[in-house]
Amino acid sequence: MVAKAQVKGTDRNSLVPTESMTPLTSTTPAIAANPLTGTVFETTLRGVRCIRLSVWTDETTSPERQREADDQAAAALNIDFGTGATLREAVDLDVSASTTSPFDRPQLGAWLARPDDFDALVFWRFDRAIRSMGHMAKLAEWAQKHQKVLVFAEGVGGGRLIFDFSNPMDLMSRLMMTLFAFAAEVETQSIKERVTGAQAAMRTMALRWRGGGAAPYGYMPIPMPKEHGGSGWTLAQDPEAVKVIKRIIRMLKKGLALHTIALTLNEEGVPAPAEHWARLKHKLKHGDQADEVPMPARRGKHPKFAQWQARSIAKLLRRETLLGWKMHDNKPVRDDKGNPIMITESPILTRKQFDEVGALLTKPAADKPEDKPTAPVRKDSSALLLRVIHCAGCGRRMYYKKGKHTYECASFKSGERCPAPTTVGAGFVDEHVTDAFLRLVGPVQYTRTITVPGYDPQPEIDATTRELEEHQKQQGRQKSKAAQAAWQRHYDGLDTRLAELESREKVEPRTERIPTGRTYADDWHQADTAGRRAMLIEAGVRLDVRRGRRGGWRTVDVKRVDFTITGELAPVVEEAVAVAETVQREHQREHAPVPGARARLATAA
Repeated sequence: MVAKAQVKGTDRNSLVPTESMTPLTSTTPAIAANPLTGTVFETTLRGVRCIRLSVWTDETTSPERQREADDQAAAALNIDFGTGATLREAVDLDVSASTTSPFDRPQLGAWLARPDDFDALVFWRFDRAIRSMGHMAKLAEWAQKHQKVLVFAEGVGGGRLIFDFSNPMDLMSRLMMTLFAFAAEVETQSIKERVTGAQAAMRTMALRWRGGGAAPYGYMPIPMPKEHGGSGWTLAQDPEAVKVIKRIIRMLKKGLALHTIALTLNEEGVPAPAEHWARLKHKLKHGDQADEVPMPARRGKHPKFAQWQARSIAKLLRRETLLGWKMHDNKPVRDDKGNPIMITESPILTRKQFDEVGALLTKPAADKPEDKPTAPVRKDSSALLLRVIHCAGCGRRMYYKKGKHTYECASFKSGERCPAPTTVGAGFVDEHVTDAFLRLVGPVQYTRTITVPGYDPQPEIDATTRELEEHQKQQGRQKSKAAQAAWQRHYDGLDTRLAELESREKVEPRTERIPTGRTYADDWHQADTAGRRAMLIEAGVRLDVRRGRRGGWRTVDVKRVDFTITGELAPVVEEAVAVAETVQREHQREHAPVPGARARLATAA
């Protein structure tokens, strides 16, 4: 129960202003006549200072401005907000009054759930509290039930509004709140229409970013350069986000799955797009003091921001905003000629690069050979030849037996019987493969492969065709001539764009190999067992082992093993073998005995 108010110049029974009240000006609506103007509460009320912003960077209705107005109203009405640890304040930033009721806002909702802890709520203006008649009805019902006072520091016409619900029989406060809520809702609808119209107009402006929301990941808002008019905002590359995008593409080219990429980014604490945008907003607002602004924790039982996911990465890489295109309803915004309208001067990817990434995302899974492992090899295994050594009897991989230190055919694991299962000592074949690999490949220099992407207009042709087909479904549904003309312009633009795309030639991608200055032997001697095994697998090394004679598994019989290398190094190995055979033939020819010559072997005395 709040303290009763002392009314100056007003008859509380009739709620009609007396002659001592300040008269309304000719420009002030009649609804601004506040029956409680001039109220001063006899007993100090426990107030809650309420602050709300729809957009955090909105400087016109900054928290400081609202605090100042609330403090002035509270001082005039004998309302106390407390200080220090006992401060009563509800600050809700980035919260829309149109879509979020007072009871659903983080801080204000918590205060409304504890009505015994305060007597009055003080807002700067009416729209800081509510913009909906439905929300108003709930708030008024709550205030009447708990007999609270609602204060608006600056009401209609600039005067202060006070709604005292301490008297359950007083219905005038509720009536006036209904009228003000109706006006606020009408204003909200007008604002929505103006914003929608402004955004529709800005969508057709090259390089113009609408603002008011998160920029596409990889970009950041900057003032429009003077050479483009200097009005409004455009987008430029965000160095930190672009670095992450480029890294994701590199990992994708290496064959990493999207799930693995997401897991790696989350383990390293790389901010996901939502968190990155929140940090970027703080940086743009506070400048050098951005690091001092506390950010909400991204992990925990109830994380505020979503983390990286495979599907979100795929969606990011397929988004045409990477090309610098403006998008609306997931479709490119086009000019009269059908060309996509740009939102930035510095796109992150070229069309060739974008198509290359799209091909990686849509690439079907290759048919796995029969002997390809279904699970990754353990990195801590001490076996060098896993996935390299095979049984010649069945063609399947051989497995390492740690206790025996051997490689054995394990065809029984697949439910099949090998016609000639074999076992061989691990140490012997490890040494044999090492010697053969270093002899044939060791002197070869590592080369780094660079793929120069080509260009295929077909993906954009397909996307534009789908957009044209979808647009054609709307043909004949337009009632007005203006709508029909707009439909025809868009159709002509798409048709023109398709004709231009079809005139472009397809350019095939090519690869270039650049020497690194290091040899396979250099890396072999610096690598551990897992690293050497990876080198063998990448080089396409394969060792097939046949059954030997009884007891022969204790030594290596080179006649029972076949060492082969396939893939990119195969030509190098063939050349090395050919050179070795040539040298051997020359050596034999130089040291061959002269026909008819005789030799006598000396024996020890």
